[in-house]
Amino acid sequence: MAWNTLFTSDIGLFSLFVIVFIVGMAFWFARFFSRKIREEEQQTQAKLRSNR
Repeated sequence: MAWNTLFTSDIGLFSLFVIVFIVGMAFWFARFFSRKIREEEQQTQAKLRSNR
């Protein structure tokens, strides 16, 4: 019953879209932040090497 409502009604399809969008956004933010952290660590290490 719930699956039928999720995939056939307008409200169900919108809810499914929102769920998929939020999960996708979570993966995007995780990837974005891990990339920025990695870049900052590399910059910090480069500055430490140049100060020696």
